[in-house]
Amino acid sequence: MLFFLVVTAAVVLATPLAAHAFSDSGQKANEEAGAVLFRDKGCAHCHGEGGIGSPKAPALIGIWNNKLWTPAKLTDRIMNGGQKMPPFSDSLTDAEIAQLVAYLRARRKPVPSPLPPGSPSAQ
Repeated sequence: MLFFLVVTAAVVLATPLAAHAFSDSGQKANEEAGAVLFRDKGCAHCHGEGGIGSPKAPALIGIWNNKLWTPAKLTDRIMNGGQKMPPFSDSLTDAEIAQLVAYLRARRKPVPSPLPPGSPSAQ
């Protein structure tokens, strides 16, 4: 009986750790997919490569640390636009928007692999 209790306790204690490991890898995958979307969907055209900013649109590189720009506010801005930014709710899926938000909120932003030579430009 004692053996059963020890094994059960070990499984219960390990479960949150395993769930955390899976969520971290899923988060990394979303950040990486968001980096590719940022490049391929034209975000970099206005916000600059990697979100460094340009005369057309503000920098986004420090937004991960800005408490005013919550994931919900970023999602709303991407979907509905604002100021000079057009809305993208018709051209992005909910999953793609979530990936872009994950990328923007990443402290260490992943860099997408370069496009192969001869690839069509961003959509």
